[in-house]
Amino acid sequence: MMTLTEPPIAGRGRYSRYRLRLQTLTRLRWLAVTGQSITVLVVAFLLEFPFPVLFCFALIACSAWLNVFLTFRYPATHRLGPSAAMGVLGFDVIQLTGLLYMTGGLVNPFSVLICVPVIISTASQPIRYTLVLGALTVASASALAIYHLPLPWYPGVVYEAHLVLIIGIWIAIISTTLFAAFYMHRVSSEANQLADALTATELTLQREQHLFALDGLAAAAAHELGTPLATISVVAKEMERALGHDERYREDLQLLRSQSERCRDILRRLTTLSTDDEEHMRKLPLSSLIEEVVAPHREFGVSIDVDVHALSGSEPVGLRNAGILYGLGNLVENAVDFAATRVTVDARYDDENVVIIIADDGPGFPPEIQAQIGEPFLTRRASGKDKRAGGLGLGLFIAKTLLERTGAAMRFENRVSGGARITMTWPRAAMDAGQAGSSLAQSSRMPYVTG
Repeated sequence: MMTLTEPPIAGRGRYSRYRLRLQTLTRLRWLAVTGQSITVLVVAFLLEFPFPVLFCFALIACSAWLNVFLTFRYPATHRLGPSAAMGVLGFDVIQLTGLLYMTGGLVNPFSVLICVPVIISTASQPIRYTLVLGALTVASASALAIYHLPLPWYPGVVYEAHLVLIIGIWIAIISTTLFAAFYMHRVSSEANQLADALTATELTLQREQHLFALDGLAAAAAHELGTPLATISVVAKEMERALGHDERYREDLQLLRSQSERCRDILRRLTTLSTDDEEHMRKLPLSSLIEEVVAPHREFGVSIDVDVHALSGSEPVGLRNAGILYGLGNLVENAVDFAATRVTVDARYDDENVVIIIADDGPGFPPEIQAQIGEPFLTRRASGKDKRAGGLGLGLFIAKTLLERTGAAMRFENRVSGGARITMTWPRAAMDAGQAGSSLAQSSRMPYVTG
């Protein structure tokens, strides 16, 4: 027996994203009930066309009753599982089929509305449920092409549609259903991929920010541990003074005192990590930032050449930021993965802009995917060492998103001499904490600034 609840527990994870909000369907159905009622009233009492008005209103009342039942039975925030949503949308197909049967079948100008439930299902439900609903729609349209009451028309005149016209309308309805369903499936699929990738981006950035915040947690822990450790140190000194002459305890007491002093030194260093006078520890010149990004990737058998030079002005100095460290690190990692022997990281700056160029001597970007680089879940993996990293899919999408959030303009291209090249350009004010000023230094557009 079908219920309006979630699928069995085993399928909850699989269909969690396909839960359709019940209130959305009820509102659409109220709109349909209103439109159907107005249409029946206009045709029956304004145009005075003869047709079974009471039976039509009976079907409209069934739709309204279902809305009332669902509204009182479930809360407004209730979400339907795929099977329940298919059942509700299937009811809409059958109800509209009944109305069309009594009002001319496919010749009725409103017969095209029979494809609407399939379009809704395509945008929000798994494909196999949509196929079942589509099969029901095709069967209903095919039945209406053969079996239906006459189209409401002027009294004494029977409107007879030619068979070719009926077949044409049937083909139009089926093709409209297929085209609209395919279009909505593509749009919703891309939207879901983008949402998943953005979620992964946020989780990755949050993880990096948590790691960056560990210095403050370490300092807090050091302050908390300082008092009990001082007590241990005092007690160790007193015990050494009282029992130090005893050979049985002398060595152990000296070890206890030396280790307590060592712990105090460690905690003393930790307490300096987040103090105001250590603010310079969190500032990085552009050259130091690039070296910190490049350093973890020098051990993979590929030469990495770094060149930082000034066109004019002094070197930009900014504050650390997890986003730019992760983004540049991912691009360097990809360059190392695809390079044959060499990767170059070229940074230059002037009074207006800061430019970072990452290039490799690998095969370059394939022409067929170059226009799509940075899209989520795009991949270009071959074999061998290419298997060890993230490719051109989600990782590159995350890196591109993070860097563009900092104000970077990015360009992906192939070098004439062979290999790929990625160019990132920032405004100078977005890269230099001193030039940007204290207000801009707190902005999320500062690539070094935590935020």
